[in-house]
Amino acid sequence: MNMNNSDAQALFESLNTTKTVSSTEIIIAPPSLYLSEFASKKCKQIYLAAQNCSDNENGAYTGEISASMLYSIGVKYCLVGHSERRQYQKESDLLLKQKVNALLKNKVMPIFCCGENLDKRKSGDFYQVIQGQIENSLFHLTDSEIKEVVIAYEPIWAIGTGVTASSGQAQEIHAFIRSLLVEKYSLQTAAEISILYGGSCKASNAKELFMNRDVDGGLIGGAALDADSFSAIIESF
Repeated sequence: MNMNNSDAQALFESLNTTKTVSSTEIIIAPPSLYLSEFASKKCKQIYLAAQNCSDNENGAYTGEISASMLYSIGVKYCLVGHSERRQYQKESDLLLKQKVNALLKNKVMPIFCCGENLDKRKSGDFYQVIQGQIENSLFHLTDSEIKEVVIAYEPIWAIGTGVTASSGQAQEIHAFIRSLLVEKYSLQTAAEISILYGGSCKASNAKELFMNRDVDGGLIGGAALDADSFSAIIESF
């Protein structure tokens, strides 16, 4: 929940005119208020994501935005289960499962967020937490459906704290997530699913994180609010 309209427009225009690596896919997730206007602009290689959507198709749900509405204005992706929504809006695994279903039904790709807090990291229970989140919300999907999902690992203890998971820690969890996908589906299917790292990723550490075999990109927070910073992260990939 950052930037008024003029600031958001300036950032978008700056990103849209920056020369970037042609093979790198760039997705931005502005507040929903700005999605329609951004969607109307000609974009080089920038795709739009919503930060949230309703699990309902339509009806008397004041203040909500449906997956079909997002699709109708050209939004390709939508975040599901971001750690802040899990914490502040108390979103459950079952609710997130329903949101995933609604998005896939309407041809919008979910970016499914999972991750552990500091207590679970310290106790060593983080593998069970991440496995439970993924199994409860995603493993009902068919092989073809899971290929339409992007997974983002968020070490909650490293978001906004300035602390970053080491390159080795990031690879360890990403490899674990990939192994869950292999076990449930297949090696080929698991290889086709992008797993993003989202925890205080910035220009100074992005290259090291992205060099890991199972880190396919980043879910960037504060560092994406500055065009130069975000562009440097994109170039590092």
